[in-house]
Amino acid sequence: MRRRDFIKVIGGTAAGWPIAARAQQGERVRRIGVLMGAAANDPDGQARFVAFVQGLQQLGWTAGRNVRIDTRWGAGNADDVRKYAAEIVALAPDVILTGGTPLVAALQQVTRNVPIVFAQAIDPVGGGFIDSLAQPGGNVTGFASYEYSMSGKLLELLKEIAPGMKRVAVFRDSTQSSAIGQFGVIQGAAQSFGVEVSPVNMRDAAEIERAVAAFARSPNGGLVVTGGPLANTHRKLIIELAARHKLPAVYSNRLYVTGGGLESYGVDLVDQHRRAAGYVDRILKGAKPADLPVQTPTKFELVINLKTAKALGITVPPALLARADEVIE
Repeated sequence: MRRRDFIKVIGGTAAGWPIAARAQQGERVRRIGVLMGAAANDPDGQARFVAFVQGLQQLGWTAGRNVRIDTRWGAGNADDVRKYAAEIVALAPDVILTGGTPLVAALQQVTRNVPIVFAQAIDPVGGGFIDSLAQPGGNVTGFASYEYSMSGKLLELLKEIAPGMKRVAVFRDSTQSSAIGQFGVIQGAAQSFGVEVSPVNMRDAAEIERAVAAFARSPNGGLVVTGGPLANTHRKLIIELAARHKLPAVYSNRLYVTGGGLESYGVDLVDQHRRAAGYVDRILKGAKPADLPVQTPTKFELVINLKTAKALGITVPPALLARADEVIE
């Protein structure tokens, strides 16, 4: 998305500008808090946020008229996420829109009363955020990106595109329960695919570079990059390292593949944020999160980058190519 389009859509929603003064006479201005996991200048984060704002506009909510949007960007930093979660709650919003699992966890540590709608949490039941998909039971509901079990599919796809692979490094944020859960599933599935699995923690760029360089010293390796804000923060670096060390890699987000990664399998997160506007709308009109079932994705997208495959010396199996939803040539 072009920068001018982004600015045009959101106006000044990231700051607390005097929206009440612009409201139509007698119309109540509602307040929405938004906690995003990406950095404010990240194109992916911008696209998701804009999709949410556009979804609100289609439902009659316009920043500057009947709603105020206070936004914070965590940039994959756990300390900032916790700080911004507290800031958002302190603003007493009517509802909060947030992204993935670490963000929901940070918000729940601050409030169990303010309604929270997530747009991409991984396995919200397993993460302890809700009682069940059908009856969330608390102040949280939203749109799940996938369950932990889906992590095994990433390993399956990587093995299919690189059948000679014997070793897999799994990128994860070791501070997050969702990442630990995803790694556990991949580790459990490793034996059936004939591979050995080892974790790569993502505390900082230097640690990632050291770990990948050490892993690449032995042959027949591949990378699995699990979902999460921290992985997204280091997206460009991870793609560059995979290319530099000639390692096939699979990701949970198509943006890695459009940015030069080999293959991805996951949901359309921009669409998830657009759909989340519908739940925010319902809560602003009186619905309770406990009564809004958590929605699960019905379609996963397989994206393959043939240019990257060629650079790695990989011939993509025709059967896999035929199943791809998008092929980059």
